[in-house]
Amino acid sequence: MKVVILAGGLGTRLSEETELKPKPMVEIGGMPILWHIMKVYSSQGFNEFIICLGYKGFIIKEYFKNYYLHLSDVTIELSTGKIKVHNCKSEEMILTLIDTGISTQTGGRIKRIKEYIGNETFMLTYGDGVANINAIDLLNFHKKNKKLATITAVRPPGRFGSLILNNDEVVEFVEKPLGDGGWINGGFFVLEPEVLNYIKDDDTLWEREPMTNLALDGQLYAYKHLGFWKPMDTNRDKIELQNLWDSGKAPWKTWE
Repeated sequence: MKVVILAGGLGTRLSEETELKPKPMVEIGGMPILWHIMKVYSSQGFNEFIICLGYKGFIIKEYFKNYYLHLSDVTIELSTGKIKVHNCKSEEMILTLIDTGISTQTGGRIKRIKEYIGNETFMLTYGDGVANINAIDLLNFHKKNKKLATITAVRPPGRFGSLILNNDEVVEFVEKPLGDGGWINGGFFVLEPEVLNYIKDDDTLWEREPMTNLALDGQLYAYKHLGFWKPMDTNRDKIELQNLWDSGKAPWKTWE
């Protein structure tokens, strides 16, 4: 099953990093967050990816073109250019890197890769967030409900700590509690190819008309994920993810 990753946005809220590289190439623990996302899937047996490129997409192409070499020890014969590879640590993944346009919206990017999706069920996510999502459970949930689209619903933590008061006495303090009970788009989808019929053109945002109309047609189900989920929208988010990685307890690291 193919996993589609939207990796073409400008990442303007992370401009400290994205002036020189696309947002999915911002590093956590010395590796692009795009790599972390792919590892979440590949550790569960999903190894074929379609990456929708846009802003500075050539950087992503060049990175993965040289990925095998960078992760290997090599002997180079300078007179002939022959290279002998030793101890390669590269993963068994297949990547299809597609330029879907600089200004194309999320829905348009999905529409543009129609020929690479074919007539098969596929997964979709964004190139800037990680979670300890159980992709197999998500897929089974999708198959059981037999709808065109399944969205992962998450409850994000509140921005501020929560106080429970008894008059003026603080009886409980919770740092960053879950949100107000509402669920939001967590960005891990399972989709049938028919969802492309809900996308008009390059200017279509996947998160607006297509998802709205799928819901109105009774074709959108929500898989509730109560585990870890974190998008990397700002430099503060990047620092939090880096701190988790440095602690050795990154919740999304489900691989050895």
